[in-house]
Amino acid sequence: MAHQPIRESTDKIPVPRVAKWLVPVKRFLHIEATSGIVLMLATLIALVIANSSWDQAFEKFWHTHVAFEFGKLKIDGHLGHLIVNDILMTIFFFVVGLEVKREVVAGELQDPRKAVLPIIGAIGGVIVPALIYLAMQFGQEGQRGWAIPMATDIAFVVGILALFGSRIPFGLKIFLLTLAIVDDILAVLVIATVFTESIAWGYLFMALAGFALCALLNRIGVREVPIYVIVGVAIWVGFYKAGIHPTIAGVALGLMTPATAWIGRKTFLEAMSDFWDRIRQDQENENENEHEHENEHEHGHGHGPVPVNLEQLRFLARESHSPLHRLEMGLHPWVAYAIMPIFALANAGVELDPVALTSGVSIAVAMGLALGKPIGIFLSCFLAVRMGWTKLPSGVNWPIFLGGACLGGIGFTMALFLNALSFPVDDYPALEGAGKIGTLVGSALSAILGTLLLLVFTKTSRAESHS
Repeated sequence: MAHQPIRESTDKIPVPRVAKWLVPVKRFLHIEATSGIVLMLATLIALVIANSSWDQAFEKFWHTHVAFEFGKLKIDGHLGHLIVNDILMTIFFFVVGLEVKREVVAGELQDPRKAVLPIIGAIGGVIVPALIYLAMQFGQEGQRGWAIPMATDIAFVVGILALFGSRIPFGLKIFLLTLAIVDDILAVLVIATVFTESIAWGYLFMALAGFALCALLNRIGVREVPIYVIVGVAIWVGFYKAGIHPTIAGVALGLMTPATAWIGRKTFLEAMSDFWDRIRQDQENENENEHEHENEHEHGHGHGPVPVNLEQLRFLARESHSPLHRLEMGLHPWVAYAIMPIFALANAGVELDPVALTSGVSIAVAMGLALGKPIGIFLSCFLAVRMGWTKLPSGVNWPIFLGGACLGGIGFTMALFLNALSFPVDDYPALEGAGKIGTLVGSALSAILGTLLLLVFTKTSRAESHS
């Protein structure tokens, strides 16, 4: 006995295209909002330890020597640099690649008209901070840190926006999320070009062969994640030994991840309808032979019908979601609640020395974030709207937008990462510490200014709407 109406009614359930995008975005924003608190606690712990009697032991821990050997191949380094900045941050950048792919396929970056505003804002928010930094450090040793104030930390931004609840238009949250993703793309380009000095071409070709193998495996329908992990590790080793920062491998693999499910909606519904029909048929047969089944159970021989193959059902459920969706859902919480706090513990600890607070690098980074980011984001977007290229997000006015632009100066995670690349601690210990302090001060100033502006302007906006 078939129950076709169930499938027909399911087919008729409307699923707006925008819903497929909004659900993961809302989940993403929720995780970022709560992880921002964890990240802040990790930062405070790192700062407290760095300014206590435990500072030397803490620093010694992160400088623990770590080595991996595979035959003649050897990879070694410090715990904080190799394990955290090179390996764990590769997973972070892999998730960044997934987020970029999602935005391009089904998000704000899919529609050129909607993508114009965050792209222009991100470009302005990268150029102006870099110019301010260079204006203050040009010709000096600290000049090499110009990229530090270029990126926005979405975890802290979303965490602050969450404090305002429904008073913040959802359009502003989406704008800042997309802007941060474009920021990350630009930061990745800088890492791939500026921080690559010499290339070992043999290892680079090995990495490129790994990418080709991944594409081939996906093309022929290989779905086992462990196989891709093994190839991904080989690609990481290729980049690392080639002299290119291995986090680039994470971004590239994220961008290569398929965004379409192997089992489409129609096939999924047909298969589920078939499973349902089999369950109903077995139930009817069981009812007809109820007395016989009761006797079997009394004598311990009744196993009951096996209506469906649970492995097939599990496979069907898994493959009805795209690999991109599954990986982002699975990895994002680990990145937000584990990798980023560990990164903060390893990189945010710095002695709050009055001399370092007033150093040229510290002031340049702080001004780049607290002054350059808001000016760059706001002015570039203001000009783009005035020229008719785009428009403000729904429900957002210019005063509220200015508050959001100020929050864009919270650079934390990516700024600390770029600081570690710009000023390797073994070569530039004083500048590395100054860059950390500048990042913390600039991010704090941006958070305070953005929060105050949003407090004032959201109250004004609500008062005007009720009048």
